[in-house]
Amino acid sequence: MQGLVSISTQCGALQFDPTVGNIPALRFDWAGRAIEPLYAAPWREEPEAQADPRLSPAERRLAGDFFCAPFAAAAHPAVPAHGWSANSTWRLQDHQPGQVRFLLERRVLGAVITKTLEIATDAPLLYQEHGIDGGTGLLPVAHHPMVRLKGRGRFFTSKKRAVLTADEVFEPGRSRLAYPMRVTELDRAIGADGGALDLTQWPIAARNEDFVTLVETAGASLGWSAVLREEEDDIVFFLKDPAILPVTMLWFSNGGRDYAPWNGRFSGVTGIEDGCAAGVGGELVAAAPNPVAAEGVPTGLALAPGRTHVVRHVTGAISRPAGWTDIAGITVAGDALMISDSAGRQVMLPWRRDFLRGND
Repeated sequence: MQGLVSISTQCGALQFDPTVGNIPALRFDWAGRAIEPLYAAPWREEPEAQADPRLSPAERRLAGDFFCAPFAAAAHPAVPAHGWSANSTWRLQDHQPGQVRFLLERRVLGAVITKTLEIATDAPLLYQEHGIDGGTGLLPVAHHPMVRLKGRGRFFTSKKRAVLTADEVFEPGRSRLAYPMRVTELDRAIGADGGALDLTQWPIAARNEDFVTLVETAGASLGWSAVLREEEDDIVFFLKDPAILPVTMLWFSNGGRDYAPWNGRFSGVTGIEDGCAAGVGGELVAAAPNPVAAEGVPTGLALAPGRTHVVRHVTGAISRPAGWTDIAGITVAGDALMISDSAGRQVMLPWRRDFLRGND
């Protein structure tokens, strides 16, 4: 097995697992604090789980963040869920102190995929870029960062036009949301019992497994999600270009899976999965009429010979400023990234101008 590849700057460090393409460890160093925003499964190093042939490589090594191509189930039965990008080897192409570049050894629908990871030198930010060259067909994609809360948290996000669940219950006996569901406000979701459920207050339930797709509002220039973690006393956030990644999918996993290797111990975790996908349905659903496409957004990248798609994504984290109880907005102005609360207070971070623009 290949070893982990590490990069670092004065603002943070990460480890990348090239055997499956995930980031099992990410740390930001900022304003005198070290913040670790992502979560790794407790069975990642357990021999029994590693030897279980029923588990895909992505499941056996589940951790941090990874790029899914395709997102969820693949059309071909021999391709594991979340695709070869999350289940096979990435070959190292270039390794600098704060930046690393990889090539996925397998092709995806005939496309060549590259990955660049960079820790900023002037802010607590991880810049990610995936290039998808050539290929044929419609490819749903998404990032898959997993955030864990020790206690409670509050979720804030850019304006969404719809909040959707799939037709089928996500985890029978453990799901607390109504399936299917369509609402327009996160704090007015419908529970399985018909009552109201607030998706901005985490955890949303006990011992549950749920999945919901948020569709970005029309004309948005920046898509963002942020979690104010109470016990950790920090703010973890994610940024995207909504023209490229028009949905944010929330996977609420709070000890609701009793079978191996989960065994009820994967708890307090939420996947905040920015993508271009049809929700949990996978590749076949993305290529057919589906509820997400009905909202007027694409559910996959259209691959073609000679065509290149570039998918960019940013992860960041800061200590919660004194007195802050919410996040009212995240905006970009030139070389500055501004995080604000409802009282008008702001935190300003250095920013790579135009990083999220002109992606495709």
